[in-house]
Amino acid sequence: MNKVYVITGGTGGMGKAIARRFGHQGHLLLVDVNEERLIQTVNELAIEGITSVTTRKVDITDEQQVNELATITGEIGELGAIIHTAGLSPTMGEPRRILEVNSIGTGLILKAFLPLATQETVAVCIASNGGHMVPRNAAYNSILTHPLEPEFLNQMEQIAGSSEAAYAFSKLGVLLMVEDQAMEWGQKGARIVSLSPGTINTPMGRQEASKQEAMKVLLANTPLGREGEADEIASAVQFLCSSNASYITGTDLLVDGGTTAGMRRLAQLKQ
Repeated sequence: MNKVYVITGGTGGMGKAIARRFGHQGHLLLVDVNEERLIQTVNELAIEGITSVTTRKVDITDEQQVNELATITGEIGELGAIIHTAGLSPTMGEPRRILEVNSIGTGLILKAFLPLATQETVAVCIASNGGHMVPRNAAYNSILTHPLEPEFLNQMEQIAGSSEAAYAFSKLGVLLMVEDQAMEWGQKGARIVSLSPGTINTPMGRQEASKQEAMKVLLANTPLGREGEADEIASAVQFLCSSNASYITGTDLLVDGGTTAGMRRLAQLKQ
């Protein structure tokens, strides 16, 4: 059966780089909220010889649309991987919307695709090194782990009052969901991991860099002294989905040029 690689946020900088990596391994199912960008991405990939592509316009916060996406995936073939890159950064929305897309959207994607998982299926959720900069606390860990609970948004809005905080908490939630669901996926012979990029040279990354002074601090404390490139994220995703990563599940991979370590060092020096 044809392996299907589903990429949410498939028209973004990281999504397209990942599509290029997986385009010759099986059938691509690119997902995005913008139909025009999907058409443009398909045309770009076709020029590069990647033609086995299906697209689907989906709002990942709409459970019916997400469930329909999973149904379509099963009709196309066997799920090789669900690579979930779709999300909002701090300058792209209000706190509630960021939590809705990044947390509830991720919860809906994982719920819908778990039934499709088979031996060697991999789920990769793109988180952020911002999730590592929020201290873990039992009071909100449980809330973040279960974003599909009815009171999730109301509870988290009281904790995360700004878009920046909502983003960081939502990405911590991705890390926690991956840890929490590893057993369920493992019982099907499947793996689930998260990947936390740092500052990446993509349209979204450039938007954040232009509007947030804090991004300059992050870059100044990045040991490698530069932004990452989208293909460096795609390369790590390809590794996580390969047999070379067959014993990696329920955990996060930081791909941030050392920024998280650099910021922790900075915090220690200030003490």
